[in-house]
Amino acid sequence: MVSTWVPDVSPDTPFSLANIPFGIVTSSADPAPHAAIAIGQCVLDLKILSSHPTFTDVFPALKDQVDVFSNPTLNEFAALGRGVHREVRKAIQDLLSTETSRPEFLKDNAAFRERVLLPQRSVKMHLPMSIGDYTDFYAGFHHAYAVGAMFRGPQKALQPNYTHLPVGYHGRSSSIVVSGTPITRPYGQIIIDPMAEPKQPTTAPSRRLDIELELGCFIATPNSMGSSIKVADAEDHIFGYVLVNDWSARDIQTWEYVPLGPFNGKNFATSISPWVVLADALEPFRTRGIDNWTPLQEYLNEGKEESVFDIELQIELMTPQGDITTICTTSSKYLIWSFPQMIAHHSLGGCPLRTGDLLASGTISGPSLREKGSLLELSEGGKKDIMLYGMDVRRFLKDGDAVRLSGICGKSGERVGFGECVGRIIGAAPL
Repeated sequence: MVSTWVPDVSPDTPFSLANIPFGIVTSSADPAPHAAIAIGQCVLDLKILSSHPTFTDVFPALKDQVDVFSNPTLNEFAALGRGVHREVRKAIQDLLSTETSRPEFLKDNAAFRERVLLPQRSVKMHLPMSIGDYTDFYAGFHHAYAVGAMFRGPQKALQPNYTHLPVGYHGRSSSIVVSGTPITRPYGQIIIDPMAEPKQPTTAPSRRLDIELELGCFIATPNSMGSSIKVADAEDHIFGYVLVNDWSARDIQTWEYVPLGPFNGKNFATSISPWVVLADALEPFRTRGIDNWTPLQEYLNEGKEESVFDIELQIELMTPQGDITTICTTSSKYLIWSFPQMIAHHSLGGCPLRTGDLLASGTISGPSLREKGSLLELSEGGKKDIMLYGMDVRRFLKDGDAVRLSGICGKSGERVGFGECVGRIIGAAPL
């Protein structure tokens, strides 16, 4: 990968020339949400970029969509398809390259460069997509096994269907928020004394507020109702990826989830990182996932081994006192189902997936304790303290705690990352 002429791009930035993630920003100069990409510590304002008189010469794939980057979400751009995403990303990489083929467009155009290249700190990030539907899967094998063993014992840790199909449920898209949005502790029905019979619930703020480290996938091109997406074609329906923290109230969830699954224990908030890493940017980091020993139904058979990505994922917990502890380091390779398999299964019965729909992987954990992607696992079901910097401990989250997810892959100078996904817990609002 060649270098960039953009100033102050650190070799360790997650936003190298090899990445070019897309997001939605506002600035003091333009308070209307619009598209940008991240490069180092800067953003390239794509709305201003598209005003250049030779824009369509550089971006011929957008000759009929010149205003696509003026929209308040990336949906219209995503709907153009992966071929267009690929061409646009390559054109941006060329413009920002030291060896650009068009230096007069931006590199040597000081007046235009000053307008279009802005410090990241000067913009506000927004949800990148209008998300019509949200589906949360359960593809993190080690998480599924650990939680199953916790409640049913190791012999029955995995349900009989787990290795036959990507288990999932429909989440709530209205409570998906961008990184940095405060998270209010939810109320719900909880059981104070789990040993009492009969069980007597109390309505109260959750006492077992948790996190879930996940990878999210945005749908680009839709399928029509009544049709399905073949697993071999599913990659072409993917726009890009984000980090997901699917906040979970374990005590609310425990009481409510039988027989229909999670409801208020999960629907109060889901945080995502603001930059969408395009599918093509992650291609070099393909690897094998968890081996599935069960013969698959034909519609789930991808016919290739390297179907997931090896992204280094990290969770940091920040206390109200400002102390920061890395509580988990793991990898996105610990999935037993790939996103193409999730898409093929989701659409099998003719369900129409739409541009902007979000699919999440489920909690990603590794085999060791320090690789667990939830406090439920790290605290072994709330039975053991998680040691934090400054002699503090947690089993679940306290008010004022903040959680930061990060994900990165690639070597120095060519890193591809997501930035961060952050949320801070604030106290429950009075009923």
